[in-house]
Amino acid sequence: MNPVIVLLLIAVWVGAMWLGFMYVFPVVFAATLVVAGAAALGVYCLHACRTLAPSTLEGPSPVAEPAVAYRHYLLGQVWRDWWTISRTVVPQVYRTARSVVLSLTRTLLGGPWGFFVFPVWLALCAGITAAAVPASVFVLALTVLYGLVAAVGLASWLACVLVLAAVERVFMGYARILQTCPHPFCYERIGLPEYACPSCGARHRRLSPGAGGAFRHVCRCGARLPTTVPLGRFRLAAYCPHCGGRLPERIGRVRVEPLPFVGGPAAGKTTFMVLGIRALHARARAVHGRLSFVEQRHAQAYAGAIREFQRGGRLAKTGPELPLATMVDVELPGRARRILYLFDPAGEHYTGATEVESLRYLEHSEALLFVVDPFALPQLRRSLTGDEREFVDEAAASSEEDPADTLQRVLNELRSRPDQGRQKRVAVVVTKTDLLLRTEIGRGLDPGGDPRDWLDRVGLGNTVRTLDQVAAQVRYFASGLGTEPAAVADLLGWVTGLPAAGPPDGERPPADVPPDPPGTAPLRAPWPVRGRDAGRVPAGYQVGRWAVLAGVSVLTVATIAGALVAAAERIPF
Repeated sequence: MNPVIVLLLIAVWVGAMWLGFMYVFPVVFAATLVVAGAAALGVYCLHACRTLAPSTLEGPSPVAEPAVAYRHYLLGQVWRDWWTISRTVVPQVYRTARSVVLSLTRTLLGGPWGFFVFPVWLALCAGITAAAVPASVFVLALTVLYGLVAAVGLASWLACVLVLAAVERVFMGYARILQTCPHPFCYERIGLPEYACPSCGARHRRLSPGAGGAFRHVCRCGARLPTTVPLGRFRLAAYCPHCGGRLPERIGRVRVEPLPFVGGPAAGKTTFMVLGIRALHARARAVHGRLSFVEQRHAQAYAGAIREFQRGGRLAKTGPELPLATMVDVELPGRARRILYLFDPAGEHYTGATEVESLRYLEHSEALLFVVDPFALPQLRRSLTGDEREFVDEAAASSEEDPADTLQRVLNELRSRPDQGRQKRVAVVVTKTDLLLRTEIGRGLDPGGDPRDWLDRVGLGNTVRTLDQVAAQVRYFASGLGTEPAAVADLLGWVTGLPAAGPPDGERPPADVPPDPPGTAPLRAPWPVRGRDAGRVPAGYQVGRWAVLAGVSVLTVATIAGALVAAAERIPF
């Protein structure tokens, strides 16, 4: 080739390189850097929208249906969403950039013209490669954004959890809320019941402020459930976490008061319990309060017992099985509210240490009702004449168990408690006084007075003195079928912690026996089923995703705007 032509080509190539690197390279590199960076950010935003916008469980980052309730969005799903976006975007951006670089290389350097457009090729490839730096910074900034959103959200969540837990603890402590199981073979103390979802029936064991949410937990079916009693948790159906038995309505909002009826076989425990419920029902009606049974079977048994009294018959003997507490919900004007667990086992459960040990509800009681059959006292039995003994045996069955032995077995069992079996209140009820007053030894008993001294005289003095050591307060009461209901209501109200109350001034009290027996009317409005369909993510998830997506959008706009400003400053005009 002619040397002149070679020199001319070399001069043209040098000129092209000089022009390319001095003027073309900076412009093309900056433009490519902005376009490539913007494209990478666009891909990121596109996948972020595809991942974070869906409201269904399915999608690029699926939300697994929980066994019972969803965990808080910021405790797991937020990072699964971030990982889904990152593992999708980074490989796609890399593949796209590699494909573009290879295509530019084949096109621009694939012929002789490649010697002259090399600065353009280099500017394009360098811009595409350099775009990885702002893209990496953007990914890092997005990770920081995720961490910031999670930190702020978790701090707010933790503050709400602590405040709500403290409020509930203060509420339950102030109201002295006790929760126990009334079911046989359980009788456990309950810290937090299981609650059933009103929509699907799923049992929630930890429905409290925590990992599932502060104010609400979202059931697998989408229903939103309250986490504390003040927020309405008591409106859900509750179950014992130990045995699965149904618990009374309003448990957790109203104190449970276990009241064991202690007495030997045929001592009159069931009769006095029925008389007590009748008296409390009359008292509640007199002061415009309310008394309801929790279980329908107990309402039916009570109505049958009242009918038997009216016919002059005897109540059937209590069965030998461990008792389900007769649950009575009482609400008097003011803040006098109790769920009474009246435990009335067969007297045979008090005739041996092993039998008493099975009565585990004694572990939780702060009060006892000790039923004394006077005709079971050995000294009194010996003092009866033949005619008196025949009269008593025909009128009512008598216990063969010495009341002192019965009480001693119970006290021995109570001493295994951390408080050594201390009781706040003990009511001692002398039953069958309508028969007792017709005997010579019973004529010394004042039916309207305190039978303590009389019990001392008939051989129960040691028991009386033992009770003074065990209980902070002890009351003695003489009871018979004709005892005034008001007096029975006073005693039962005292021993269960209900305040004494009479009818409002100027109002006539109702009849002793209410015409309508207490029923089982609903005691609280059920929790309404609200929430999303089971196929959609919880609202908290959607809000969290939208918050992250908004942050991504703002960060993207700010990054692109900053890149454009930086590029404009570098382009010479």
